[in-house]
Amino acid sequence: MTELHPSQLSQHLQMYARAKWSSWGSLAISLGLLSLGVSLSPGVKQCKTWLLGASVATLEVGRRQRHTAKLLQESLGDIDRVSRLNFQSWMNKQTQPTAQLAVTVNAINPNWQPENLITDPIEYVNRVQKHVALVGGTGDGKSTQAQYFSTRIGGQVVVYDVDSAKGDWAWVPPDNLIGDGGLPEVNKAMGEALDHLEKMRVYRKTVSKDVPQEFARFYIAEEFPVLADCDNAREWIRQHAKVGRKRKQFIMVLAQNDTASNFALEGDADILDTCFVRIRLGKKAQDYARTALKSPQLEQWLKTGGKKRFMVDDCPCELDLSTWGMGATQEPPSTNDSTNDTPTTSQQPLNEYEQAILTWGQSHAGELLKARTLQQSTRLFADVSAEDIRIIFRAMADRGLGEVDGMSDRLGWKWPTVV
Repeated sequence: MTELHPSQLSQHLQMYARAKWSSWGSLAISLGLLSLGVSLSPGVKQCKTWLLGASVATLEVGRRQRHTAKLLQESLGDIDRVSRLNFQSWMNKQTQPTAQLAVTVNAINPNWQPENLITDPIEYVNRVQKHVALVGGTGDGKSTQAQYFSTRIGGQVVVYDVDSAKGDWAWVPPDNLIGDGGLPEVNKAMGEALDHLEKMRVYRKTVSKDVPQEFARFYIAEEFPVLADCDNAREWIRQHAKVGRKRKQFIMVLAQNDTASNFALEGDADILDTCFVRIRLGKKAQDYARTALKSPQLEQWLKTGGKKRFMVDDCPCELDLSTWGMGATQEPPSTNDSTNDTPTTSQQPLNEYEQAILTWGQSHAGELLKARTLQQSTRLFADVSAEDIRIIFRAMADRGLGEVDGMSDRLGWKWPTVV
C-alpha cells in the first residue's frame, strides 16, 4: 500500500471490490447450477452433464476471482484505512484549493460577569460559621487577606510562621508572632491555644455562653504543611475547626494546595469540607475555575481582575484590597521648635506594601532604600517589579511619607532624620 500513489487507491479498491463480489457470485451460481442438475429427471442426462460442467467452470472462475481479491488485499493492507485515505483523496479532488474550513470560536465576552458574584467574603464566612483555608502561591496576597479578615472578624491576632522575614507581619504585635524558635516554639504555642480553647468551654458552661471579646483569638497558621510536623498540629486544627467559632477562636490556615494532608487532616477530609471555607487566590483560583467548575469564562474573568478577583468556595469574589491597610500612620516625635521639619504623614490608610516600607524607613532613618533591597530582603516584594516599587516610592513621597532621591532606575526612598 505504501507504494501506491493516492490517485491509484480508488482504482485498486474498485478492482478489489469487483473480484471479491465476483468470487462470491460465482460460488452462488455454481451451487445453483449444481442444485438444478441434481433436481432434473434421469431422462435428461445430457442436460445434467452440461449443467455440471457449467457449475465446475463457474466455480473455477470464482476461485480465480477470490485469488485476485486476496492478492489485491495483500497489496492494499488495511482495507478500512485505505478506504479512509481514498475518501480523503476524493475530497481533495472535489474541493477547490482556495476553499477554507471556517471554525467559529466563541470569544470570551470582556463584559461578562458571573451570576453568583460576592463582594463581601467576611459576610459569607460569618453566615456559614466556618473557618478559612486560604490557598495561594507566593505573591498572591495571602497576608493582605489575613490582615483584612483579622480586622473584620476581630480578636487578638496570633501568627504561627517559622519562616517569616522582617516586615512580613509588621502589623502583628511582636509577642504574638510565633516561630523564631522554630517548630518547638510553635508546638508549645499550639498546646497553649488548646488549653485556652478548653478554658473557653468551661467559661461558656459556668459563666456565660457569650465569650468576652478580650478572650477572642484570631490564629493565622502560615504554610501549614510545614507546621503539620508539630505534635499538637493535628489536634489544634481539629479542635478549633469543630468548636472554635462557638468560643470565638477563629483560625485561618494558609497553604499552597488544599489537600487534606496539607492540613494534617488525613482520614478527616470531611472536616476540611464542613468546617472551612476555601479561599483560592491567583492561579489556584483560575485552575479551580477551569478544572473543577469547567468554566473558561470564569477563568478568564479571574485572570483579567488580578489580585482583586478570587474564589470563595465555588463563588467568584471581587474585592479590591490594593489601597487598604491596617497600618495606622504614626505621628513624628514632637519638638519644641514650632517649625518642626519632621515629615508629615498622610492620614490615608496604608496598604501592606506602603506600611512595610514606612516601617523600614522609620527604623533606618536617613538611609536610602532601593527597590532591589526590598526584593531581596522580604518575600512581600519578591514578585513585585523594581519599577512598581519605585512607583510606590514616588506615591508615598507625594503624600508626605518620606522622600525620593535619584532618578530612573537609581531612584530610592528614605525617611528623613529628625533635625
